[in-house]
Amino acid sequence: MVKKSLPAVLWDKSAYISLQRIYEYIKQESPLSAEKVREEILTTILRLPENPEKYSPDRFKKNNRGNYRAFEKHSLRVAYKITNKEIKILRIRHVKQEPMNY
Repeated sequence: MVKKSLPAVLWDKSAYISLQRIYEYIKQESPLSAEKVREEILTTILRLPENPEKYSPDRFKKNNRGNYRAFEKHSLRVAYKITNKEIKILRIRHVKQEPMNY
């Protein structure tokens, strides 16, 4: 039996920086909450290769053929792109920020 390899998770630099900024912002009020939010976001991202299409297609992506997806956790929206070999984390934004079409 041939084992199918899971796609790798890669980060866009701006998405990684966004998560760090969000963590630092929350940490000012509650270090414990900041750690919880970061861990739950990262855990969700690390589970994406098991089922990349688990979350809905990203409604803010123009001409999306279904390979751009997004999920929300702790009022944060994580957008990612699926290819045959990788899942790329594109952006992390608070859900109350003005939506960005791309």
